[in-house]
Amino acid sequence: MIKLLYLHEPGVLQNLATRYKHNEIYTYAGNILIAINPFKRLPHLYNTTMMEHYKEATFGELSPHVFAVADVAYREMINKGTSSSILVSGESGSGKTETTKMLMNYLAYLGGRPKVEGWTVEQKILESNPVVEAFGNAKTVNNNNSSRFGKFVEIHFDQNWRISGATIQTYLLERSRVCHISKAERNYHIFYLLCAAPQEVKKKYELGSPKLFHYLNQSDCYELDGVNDADEYLATRKAMDIVGISEDEQEAIFRVVAAILHLGNIEFEKGKEEDSSAIKTKTRCHLDMTAKLLECDAKRLEDALIKNVLKACKEGTTRNLKTNAALNSRDALAKSIYFRLFNWIVDKINKSIGQDGNSKSMIGVLDLTGFESFDHNSFEQFCFNYSNEKLQGHFNQHVLKMNQEEYTKEGIEWSYVGDKQDVLNLIEHKHGIIALLNECSSSLTDTHETFCQKLYVKFKNNNFFSKPINPQNSFTLRHFAGKVTYEANLFLEKNKDYVVDNHQNLLAASSCRFVVGLFPSPAQEQNTLNASKFSSIGSSFMEDLNKLIEKLNSTTHQYIRCVKPNNCLKPTTFENCSIIRQLRSGGVLKAIEISCAEYPTKLMFYEFLDRFGVLAPEVLEGNHDDKAACQMILKKMGLKTNQLCRCMQSCRMYYAQV
Repeated sequence: MIKLLYLHEPGVLQNLATRYKHNEIYTYAGNILIAINPFKRLPHLYNTTMMEHYKEATFGELSPHVFAVADVAYREMINKGTSSSILVSGESGSGKTETTKMLMNYLAYLGGRPKVEGWTVEQKILESNPVVEAFGNAKTVNNNNSSRFGKFVEIHFDQNWRISGATIQTYLLERSRVCHISKAERNYHIFYLLCAAPQEVKKKYELGSPKLFHYLNQSDCYELDGVNDADEYLATRKAMDIVGISEDEQEAIFRVVAAILHLGNIEFEKGKEEDSSAIKTKTRCHLDMTAKLLECDAKRLEDALIKNVLKACKEGTTRNLKTNAALNSRDALAKSIYFRLFNWIVDKINKSIGQDGNSKSMIGVLDLTGFESFDHNSFEQFCFNYSNEKLQGHFNQHVLKMNQEEYTKEGIEWSYVGDKQDVLNLIEHKHGIIALLNECSSSLTDTHETFCQKLYVKFKNNNFFSKPINPQNSFTLRHFAGKVTYEANLFLEKNKDYVVDNHQNLLAASSCRFVVGLFPSPAQEQNTLNASKFSSIGSSFMEDLNKLIEKLNSTTHQYIRCVKPNNCLKPTTFENCSIIRQLRSGGVLKAIEISCAEYPTKLMFYEFLDRFGVLAPEVLEGNHDDKAACQMILKKMGLKTNQLCRCMQSCRMYYAQV
């Protein structure tokens, strides 16, 4: 990008469009790699020959490529002994997940060990991708394989620069998707894979078509173009073998997944007593099957769904739940089970791969859920967009610091006022939105209406906050990527990080050791948690983000900005308006502005002479070194040496006159 004569929006857009037309999906903007999703396979770009091609190549010497970015991180680790982080960002559907895979493939190629008996560490790392994707990815309207959680993979290297361990840190799995999906979307892939399993497996779990299950049939989408769920099921089982999940553990995992599907089919009707509910007779088979798969008592499961235990001192009072409350209880149980299952799988993979405690160098690959703005945005979008805001601020500060150091070294007078942190302060300040949300979530009297009213009063004079006319009980934030309106109806409930007591007691008493492991008894949990303290998902996510930023600050950085070329997810289609919006909202144009602020064109002295030496041919005829020759040319034009970068446009005009 910085080689363009005119570095502005039309020039940037035309450059990307021309390259994309020729399947050149990667473009450098300084040290930042822009990657445009081709929506088709380009295997020639990622084979072993291409990996060998980029190995130890000087950055910028070859065509822009994701391998070049990974190679820089690896070479810096070897030459400087530093750890690196590669930050992959972009909207949903822009190709972040695939880009992350390519990075990890290349790092495994560079740091892989000789073939040994059994599975190597790097093979386990690579095979962790399909397992985690099966349980954490889903089809959305924007992306057929959207990560519904954030992920930071640390790859550890030994003193010989071979991969010696790894750890996966996940962030904010979208729990609500387990129970509620929108039109044209799918639930998590694993549900459909299990419904497409061999007949003997489906028979064992009493499964059939996804259309038969409430948690899957809320949408009219059951299949993905070009994807065979039956084949993916077998591939996932094989990957689970490689990452160290045993046959018994796999059996237990799929029992739990099947149990969630049957749980979602349990329906309720008005009970005999006032303000009570009962299981509909026609769905009792699903109650019994859920109990069988979870190996718990069916009557206790029924009571856990239609009754609630209110604690009063040491004694508990049981009250009946109305039909809607019973449905909410059912969904809460399903979300709790799935969330804990997902965390167990990630922990198991981490233990199987192993961490290298002696490693002094690592390369981290960050793939956080991209900025989201839908017709209806809830707590998940609020958290995802908060994380993008946080990383954008980190990015701006990092690029700004790099330029300050460069210009100071060159003796160039330069100043740039960085972006303020107003939106972040609005969200994460001790008196900000998350703090107010926690206050209302832990209150027995506050509702989403009172939460919104408090927001309106507290932030009415904040330029980054506004109250929309519609819908009611909503608020709008002005993010770096644009305005987003959040509907707060479920904010308080989604912010509470807890498992209902009778659900906990039910599953802790299961005959299945695996289920008990997911839900240890309350006595065990109190050893690590303060049961009386309110636990907030928003606060824990904020703490995790701050720790992540601290880790990123301790490493060098490489940036990859992924871009979605069109909203119809089709190859060869390049929608200008969509691209420009993403370049703006994703901070790409801002990045170019920051990295090239005031001095957009940067040339080495010999490059300057080659281009503008005709302005003073007598200088070139003398015996001057490049720097001295440049100074003489600039002096002739009335410019100082340290104005070299800024004067390029003047040079072009002067050149034209000559």
